[in-house]
Amino acid sequence: HRVPPTNERSSGSWRAFLEHYKDQILACDFFTVETIWLKRIYVLFFIELGTRRIYLACCTTAPDSTWVTQQARQLVWNLNDDSKEFTFLIHDNDKKYTSSFDLVFSSEKVEILHPPFQSPKANSYAEGCVRSVREECLDQILILNENHLHRILKEYEGSRSFLIKTHYRTMRRISYRCHG
Repeated sequence: HRVPPTNERSSGSWRAFLEHYKDQILACDFFTVETIWLKRIYVLFFIELGTRRIYLACCTTAPDSTWVTQQARQLVWNLNDDSKEFTFLIHDNDKKYTSSFDLVFSSEKVEILHPPFQSPKANSYAEGCVRSVREECLDQILILNENHLHRILKEYEGSRSFLIKTHYRTMRRISYRCHG
């Protein structure tokens, strides 16, 4: 299920590619949250394109190379425990995604896909997920600190996972899923 070289592929669109391989693709992105003390907190998350299940990695005020790589390792361990295999990971060209981050996924035979610069629609599943998290959760709450945000997001993730697992067919038709 690997993607053939460009000259051997049909002239399909990015959207067609995502639709065809969605069960094999993870996407990831960062979003930021401001606390009531005007402190910026970064949140790293991953989303399965096929099921739109969200994995909220963690939050920090300083997402350095070591932290980001550790979050990647943790996700890979959790996916291996769940016997889930992915072929592709989409992430933007942010400098927070270092070569050590990519190496964690490459070692699991996951190919890294970089969308073009300044093209948020290329990672539309992740962008839609950010919108959903904000609309359904974060826009309703004043965040005090990193620990408070972490608890809120874990609660949100848990409620979404439960809903997706028990009512998957319904979830695809209502607004609790990430917009893609």
